[in-house]
Amino acid sequence: MSRKRINIAIDGHSSAGKSTMAKALAKALNYVYIDTGAMYRAAALFAMKERLIDGASMDEDGLNRAMERMFITFKFNPSTDTSEVYLGGVNVERDIRSMEVARHVSPIATVACVRTKLVALQRRMADAGGVVMDGRDIGTVVLPKAELKFFITADPKVRAERRFKELQAAGKTSTFEEVFQNLQHRDRIDSERDIAPLRQAADAIILDNSHLTPDEQFDFMYGHAKRIIQGS
Repeated sequence: MSRKRINIAIDGHSSAGKSTMAKALAKALNYVYIDTGAMYRAAALFAMKERLIDGASMDEDGLNRAMERMFITFKFNPSTDTSEVYLGGVNVERDIRSMEVARHVSPIATVACVRTKLVALQRRMADAGGVVMDGRDIGTVVLPKAELKFFITADPKVRAERRFKELQAAGKTSTFEEVFQNLQHRDRIDSERDIAPLRQAADAIILDNSHLTPDEQFDFMYGHAKRIIQGS
């Protein structure tokens, strides 16, 4: 494979398997994986710790003032073979995966000051190329000039079942109905928000993985990446 290093943008619905595929693709290409969803989860956790969000109530003015204190970074963990999220220098990879944090992610992602800070950081991370980045608005807002874009989706109940199994495996207590309702709520907010709503980029490749195995998904995406990198 040539040394040409491209940026790959992966967007799609919540729990559609974006992160799993992005990690696998980045590892196969020896690229950097950036989980923007984890960054917004960390921002939600930050707001919770700062007592700036509680249920349906959010202090946007307080968030704006607190942005200069929010430090989100990634550090590679060789034992898990992936990058993990740090908030203020503390590893929060496990904390940000809770249902409590999940309930606040989409509302936090609608706040202009949060998006401005995180988008700027994400763009800096991709400046040198060789990045696989997944999220909701990567191909449309963050990296509109990415050489390869995917939009991943799946049936809502399939996505909810996947997320429910992930939470069970992590020892988190929740019901399938809670997970399904949270997913529907996040889909609605993500698609209807005024700032950078979830939508497919015009030049994105659609991948509906409702009935595909992880290997089939990977082969599909890796094949496209290989052709572009090799210039065919």
